[in-house]
Amino acid sequence: MRGFYILTLVLTMLGLGLSAQNRQEKLDSAVVSAARAGKKTPVTFTVVEKKDLRSADPNYSLPMLLNFQPSVNAFTEGGTGLGYSKLSVRGILSSHINVTLNGITLNDAESQEVFWVNIPALGQLLSSVQLQRGLGTTANGPGAFGASINMSTGTVSAKPSARVDLGFGSYKTFTQAYSFNTGLLKKGFYLSGAFSSNKTDGYIRNAKANVKSAMLSTGWLGESNSVKFIWLMGSQHTGITWNGISLEQYGKDRRYNPAGEYTDKDGVIKYYDNETDNYRQNHFQLSYTHIFDNNMIWRQTLNYTKGYGYYENYKANKKFSKYAMSNYIDAQGNTIKKSDFIVRQILDNNYVVLNSDLSYTKDKLKMNFGIYNSWYINDHIGKVLWSSVLDKSFDYDNFIWYSNTGDKNEINLYANAQYSILANLNAYVDVQYRHINLDMRGPDKEALDLKYSRQWDFFNPKGGLNWEINSNNSLYTSIAVGHREPGRADLKDIILMNTKISDKSQEKNIVPERMIDYELGYHFTSSRFSASATAYWMEYKDMLLQTGKLGDTGYPIKENVGSAFRRGLEFSMAVQVLKSLSFNANMTLSQNTIRDYTHQYDSYQSDNYDEYQTLNKYMGDRTMLKSPSVLAFAQIDYKPIKYLSFFLNAKYVSSQYWDNTQDEAKKIPAYYVSNAGLNVEVPMKYGTLGFSAFCNNILNRNYYADAWVSNDYIRAEDKFLQYEGVFPQALRNFMFKLYYQF
Repeated sequence: MRGFYILTLVLTMLGLGLSAQNRQEKLDSAVVSAARAGKKTPVTFTVVEKKDLRSADPNYSLPMLLNFQPSVNAFTEGGTGLGYSKLSVRGILSSHINVTLNGITLNDAESQEVFWVNIPALGQLLSSVQLQRGLGTTANGPGAFGASINMSTGTVSAKPSARVDLGFGSYKTFTQAYSFNTGLLKKGFYLSGAFSSNKTDGYIRNAKANVKSAMLSTGWLGESNSVKFIWLMGSQHTGITWNGISLEQYGKDRRYNPAGEYTDKDGVIKYYDNETDNYRQNHFQLSYTHIFDNNMIWRQTLNYTKGYGYYENYKANKKFSKYAMSNYIDAQGNTIKKSDFIVRQILDNNYVVLNSDLSYTKDKLKMNFGIYNSWYINDHIGKVLWSSVLDKSFDYDNFIWYSNTGDKNEINLYANAQYSILANLNAYVDVQYRHINLDMRGPDKEALDLKYSRQWDFFNPKGGLNWEINSNNSLYTSIAVGHREPGRADLKDIILMNTKISDKSQEKNIVPERMIDYELGYHFTSSRFSASATAYWMEYKDMLLQTGKLGDTGYPIKENVGSAFRRGLEFSMAVQVLKSLSFNANMTLSQNTIRDYTHQYDSYQSDNYDEYQTLNKYMGDRTMLKSPSVLAFAQIDYKPIKYLSFFLNAKYVSSQYWDNTQDEAKKIPAYYVSNAGLNVEVPMKYGTLGFSAFCNNILNRNYYADAWVSNDYIRAEDKFLQYEGVFPQALRNFMFKLYYQF
């Protein structure tokens, strides 16, 4: 660490002491491209530009905006574009996808997830998004294990601009977004900002959402130096939707949601109005960039993220002991063991990152070196807000149900280089070293002491070749190795399970996973037609794979799978059929297999859930859950006149298993969804006035996009009890948008 700070000080002094010619454009683009793959980098990626982000349905979260990219499957728990969004790439779920904003990771250090609902309407704030499939280039922080999403808040505009978007649609949805940009002023200063607010009642009951985001970016751009400050805020107030509904209920009322349901003293079914998830996140980024000469650029970023939020739930007919309380003795001396409760589970976290990056480019060589330090601390606190039994004298304010803390620190060293062996042959080498410290302490909600301390060290090498055969054709190949540590929930579940097992020989362990990623890709480009094809093979050891079960706050429960692979073919194309007509499409065909799989069931002596054991059942090779073998997308764009455009698209997702048993009875049926839209722009004396209309699921398809399942074995009766949840998606729905920009 001392060496890092000395290096930082030396580079800063050098940066202040050197002068250079006007290189503002290079400085500006350097900040954006620092964490991204370039044209000659042998990795598989696509880029979504600003115009596509702005022109999409205003109801869409960022995962829904990426849903039309190759190998991507995205949907929401509540059935519409707002609320909790889920995203997978090649079947790889979000905890394994590294997400960065201007080079700083947004993945929560403990869960390794990105909760997109915490930073809503990102499409209105970003200038571009690069999606890397596979291990890709070195990415910072946790979760860089199969895909990366690199987001940029944009380069400095030459001219001032502003935009207002107002949207409304089905399910009482209303969206608004405002943005402005001063452009680059005479002294090199600039200022830009954006604000969005989205509200909806949602498709299913309690899928309400009230989400806001804001961004302010200001800085100074000189000849050889630039300074930039960014504040990004995300605020969410959403109904809880992670339970899903049973298949039986799905057949009766697909818009039902049991969250917050209880029965009052008169036997009437009611719903708690504040069964919600609430969170606010503030990101502060200060970055400095310096060009030493035309060949060397140094970037340094300091990031601080403050997060605070809570779940609030109504819990009916629960034991006092579940909430670390003594049984209640009433005035007549009767012992009351159960009550209805309202509980709040709080997260209070702080995240600090210091990232320093040095790049060098000259002639045939391009190199990049960096160091990434992060410090994360998260307090988990449980409180009881109300009981139907306790009298008003109980001190709710000072009663703590549970309190535990997680500390996670990481140092990440990385270096990569590209070298032109020949004029048309480019070699790429990338190495990364990660050192992680994790410390957990204090009781969790199950009265479980989470005392756990561990260190991990990972070395992740990558390399490849890119061959530009001619001006139209190119070919690339790469091999990469990645490692990933377990998340907090993974560790907690193993600790909890082991405490319940009386036979200590059945105790389980959870270990880091490893993947080797092989990629082979081909690109063709011409003035009117482009196409690409990629073959990938991801070989896993000790894969951390979802079991199909969910924890009580909606997080997926995982297990180590000894040996597994994902292999597939990705195809994409775009053609300008006529000047006014274009067509683009992509398809992924994949095989996602666990070798020699043994499924573990929770086993109890009776349905009172006593005498816990585990039941292991060998099943041979099995298909992984949530991994469709076919994903396909196609879109037609038609612009008959200058200011009018239409689009029609369709997305197909093949069937998926709920868990890893490959049981045909536990399967999400294949579905396809079609969407359409139009856009009219009217040029005005100052700016442009526009109107957009979107129709989602135009064929009114009745389908669900996700599911979970848990099967418990009851030994006394030799039977399985199944608990399940599926997530219905909205039927035909509409959004309309009016916007003005200059």
